[in-house]
Amino acid sequence: MKSLDEYLRDAEQAHGHICAGQVLGVRLAMLGLQKLGIGDPQGNKEDRKRLVTFVEIDRCATDAVAVVTGCRLGKRALKFRDWGKVAATFVDVTSGKAIRIAAKESSKALARQMHPEIADKNQQQMLAYREISDDDLFTAQWVKVDLPPEEFPGYKGERVVCEQCGEGINFRREVRRDGKILCRSCAGERYYTPI
Repeated sequence: MKSLDEYLRDAEQAHGHICAGQVLGVRLAMLGLQKLGIGDPQGNKEDRKRLVTFVEIDRCATDAVAVVTGCRLGKRALKFRDWGKVAATFVDVTSGKAIRIAAKESSKALARQMHPEIADKNQQQMLAYREISDDDLFTAQWVKVDLPPEEFPGYKGERVVCEQCGEGINFRREVRRDGKILCRSCAGERYYTPI
């Protein structure tokens, strides 16, 4: 596994800047991998293949988690759950072990206590988040994550066609209603409105 500084450099390059969220994300991912006994998913293909990561926020920390774990949406190894929390669950698909790591809200107050001399909140948190112990920065909880086959990286499933719009649907994401195969959009789960 790389050092904190090496991962922070990688995260800054991938994200475009360094911030407190990047520091949290790097540390969060490093802790998750360490707890699972996964060494270096970036450099070790076997480690990368056995890891699926669920992130719970679409902010800076998520980019850092992706950098450390090597998990990507396009590889089906990074899963997004929009819960608005600086948290991630790391799943070792080989052993079935999974751990959820979440940033403690109290870490912000601890950063103010540790570095009252720094006026800029982001700078204050960036420095403190490098120094605070894992136990004071995060909660860690062993969890069970049920992953159906279509959620695994490399899954090659049946492709079906929506009977209403004609678009292809992968990974068992179709809806069956009144004997018809529909995409989620045509079934009423749209995030967009046609104009």
